[in-house]
Amino acid sequence: MILVGILWGATNPFLKAGSEGLEKIKKEKWLLQLLEEMKFLLLNYKCLLPFLMNQCGSLLYYFTLASADLSLAVPICNTLASVITVGTGMALGEELGGMRAMLGMAIATIGVTLCVIASQ
Repeated sequence: MILVGILWGATNPFLKAGSEGLEKIKKEKWLLQLLEEMKFLLLNYKCLLPFLMNQCGSLLYYFTLASADLSLAVPICNTLASVITVGTGMALGEELGGMRAMLGMAIATIGVTLCVIASQ
């Protein structure tokens, strides 16, 4: 579960950074627009590598759900991914939403901690 949270959380800011420039692609037909956007994303290693790592996290999550208690696995993975996303974003110099965002994550972390304690 920890590895899933790390794979998901650490890749989110890199996906955001790697997809910069996607909004500049403008085509007159929606199908051409879609194809150009897919080409941009698939040929851009700054987006493709974090995407593949994120998908590895999703695959690991799938296998984790088969063997773990769902009432713990889902909140642990998602909360940890959120916390690691913020940490990775801070390391990359992103603006993160201030004290309200930090308070929300602290509350979520406390909630997951209580769930883990209650399950034992």
